[in-house]
Amino acid sequence: MAHKTLNALDFTVQTLDGKCTIPSPLNLKNADGDDEYDYVKDGERILYDASTKSLEDYKKTGKMPISFEKAGPKEKIYFQPDKTKVAIVTAGGLCPGLNNVIKGLVTQLNQRYKVHNVVGIRYGFRGFTPGFDLVPLTSEIVDRIHLQGGSFLGSSRGEQPSEMIVDVLQRQNINILFCIGGDGTLRAAKSIAEEIKKRGLNIAVGCVPKTIDNDICFIDKSFGFETAFSVASEIVINAHNEAKGAYNGIAMIKLMGRDSGYIAANTALATGEANFVLIPEMKFDLYGPNGFITKLRERLEKRHHALIIVAEGAGQFLFEGDNVERDESGNVKYQDIGVFLKAKISEHFAKDKPTYLHHSIKYIDPSYIIRSSPANSNDSKFCNLLSLNAIHAAMAGKTEFVVGHWNGNFTILPISATVVERKRINLESELWGNVLEITGQPIKMIANPDESAQLDYIPPQSKPQKGKKKEID
Repeated sequence: MAHKTLNALDFTVQTLDGKCTIPSPLNLKNADGDDEYDYVKDGERILYDASTKSLEDYKKTGKMPISFEKAGPKEKIYFQPDKTKVAIVTAGGLCPGLNNVIKGLVTQLNQRYKVHNVVGIRYGFRGFTPGFDLVPLTSEIVDRIHLQGGSFLGSSRGEQPSEMIVDVLQRQNINILFCIGGDGTLRAAKSIAEEIKKRGLNIAVGCVPKTIDNDICFIDKSFGFETAFSVASEIVINAHNEAKGAYNGIAMIKLMGRDSGYIAANTALATGEANFVLIPEMKFDLYGPNGFITKLRERLEKRHHALIIVAEGAGQFLFEGDNVERDESGNVKYQDIGVFLKAKISEHFAKDKPTYLHHSIKYIDPSYIIRSSPANSNDSKFCNLLSLNAIHAAMAGKTEFVVGHWNGNFTILPISATVVERKRINLESELWGNVLEITGQPIKMIANPDESAQLDYIPPQSKPQKGKKKEID
């Protein structure tokens, strides 16, 4: 993120009107050295930049470095547990760990905070429309749901009026709404919180960020991401066997990653099998001396097989025209880069052409299998901790917040900061440098290697509709 944009952001998390006066039921301590977990004090914060550079800048300018509020339990809370009613909704696409978060919220509300009035909203924000009933949730009901993929509550895409949602929250006497979802869900939660504030209501809105692409700003890791590239790794290894089984065999696997290539990059690093990784952040040519297909041919002539990992949002600049289709949530329906590249490769190497090359190409798209997988052990642990820290914040009267993780600590952030833009891979970063080293692919596959290959903007096809995104200069 540009320095100017970063400095323009406010990382103050809002709180509901009134004071926290109720003793926490957690019965923790506030003393150091007693071998017991302590409450988090007001004012504890986590540095955005943990390097010595931020300290040096502070010494020079006296300006406090950028930091985030530290998540954790508070000694005094806002809501009386036995009088508190909590609602949980999951929205957007499926992701490993959704059920773990649902279970974590319900179980820890019941057992640690003694909040027993918890309900679920069915099928995303659509569940707030007439005809859908609230689902009672207890520790017993959610006891085994973490063992399966998908969402126990169901999900959906598409916007619902904030006014209608707040009407339901009022009518059902909901005190806290937890929203589990990605960029679109966070924006919807922000709109709901603004409508609540407009009406002068004391209803907290907290978010657990769900993005399999790992592309939310100021959050170093989102749940489900590790499971995604772990499951993808098994598929990549098998696909490599398929490629090696044929003369000039090519296996191409398309993985999730609309605007960020984190799954593709980490899968490549986890397996060491890929020869090419194409991500949304990079420009590349198809033809010419430095083009992708030219480099693919060189690989085949040398080793007689190749494995390609391509993120779903890669190469969208290769598609002509401004006829953009959108889904119910307003997200652009991307062109299928995998099908496109398969056709271009086959066309270029076709018989009766000067560029003829005997080859066999297999295209694999395992996206929906990966999205529906149960969370692995590390993601399961992470989901539980995200859930717990979301509860700590909401019970202490925090609202319009996202629970995150940064520099080894759990944090809470204002929604407005996390949706300002997508987190993307910097081609000069250690991550991408390691991908280049392990794949052996060229640093740049563009006509003029002196030009930057970094797509530092979101391609036009993926920009939100007018009015959907607040831009910061």
